[in-house]
Amino acid sequence: MAAPLSVSVVSADQQVWTGEATMVVARTVEGEIGILAGHEPLLAILAEGEVRLTLADGSKIVAEAADGFLSVDNDIVTIVARQAALV
Repeated sequence: MAAPLSVSVVSADQQVWTGEATMVVARTVEGEIGILAGHEPLLAILAEGEVRLTLADGSKIVAEAADGFLSVDNDIVTIVARQAALV
């Protein structure tokens, strides 16, 4: 099993979700991107849409996010959005 990603999803006024995930899928202005452990460092501008997190047990968490960015570095994924909420 791959090492987990440490993921934080935050909005301008609250922490929406923090934990470990095996995969993160988000929509950027250049298209949808999937992040797995070992991904190259990345900084991307988010487009309005879903952020999908897959947990180690296979369950999924979905958040809506708009107006922000996604950062990946050393298996740490940070999603900062002006608006974000779990669906």
